[in-house]
Amino acid sequence: MDGMTSTLRRRPAQRRSLERVERMLDECALLLDEVGYDALTTKAVARRAGVPIGTFYQFFRDKQALVRALALRNLDAFLTRVSELLTEARPGHWTALVDLAIDEFVAMKRTTPGFGVVDFGEVLSAPGGPAMKGTNRMLDSALENNAIVADRLHTLLDAPAAPGLDRALLVAVEAGDAVLKLAFRVHPDGDEQLIAECKRLVRRYLADHLP
Repeated sequence: MDGMTSTLRRRPAQRRSLERVERMLDECALLLDEVGYDALTTKAVARRAGVPIGTFYQFFRDKQALVRALALRNLDAFLTRVSELLTEARPGHWTALVDLAIDEFVAMKRTTPGFGVVDFGEVLSAPGGPAMKGTNRMLDSALENNAIVADRLHTLLDAPAAPGLDRALLVAVEAGDAVLKLAFRVHPDGDEQLIAECKRLVRRYLADHLP
């Protein structure tokens, strides 16, 4: 929630306000699946969430700000889950992070409302892409979405700093993102063989940069 609330006009101070914000994000996600980003409206989100439109604008500047908050919530949920899985599994090698991250991303694509349209910021015209113009910096106006994802994944990686590692992680995220988009274009639930190839590609590439 901390990352998401940083995008709000006003931070919800009471439980009731926090619940309203969460309802608006939940309905936003459902509507993205039902009508897509272009047809999404602030009025529809407010109506479905059961809040006055004035309340919507107390917290969100516009539709883009709402979707940005949803993307940040998605990213926080993804990283929390991957961290939990790493703690449970206690793997002895960095390759486990690759597999867990890809598996969790695929699971969210399959089960999380709205994630097929907006995962970590980039707005897709349909599951698998292509991305809508101007949405590659939804999370931060100064950095591309995948750069932020790579940086957040780096914090989960138990590995010593190495020259070029930040760049290598960004390349790995970009490459993995492209292959996973292809997997979901080929099959609505993600082509299993392409998902396996994505893991292999990322592991082999990072093997040149990690012990």
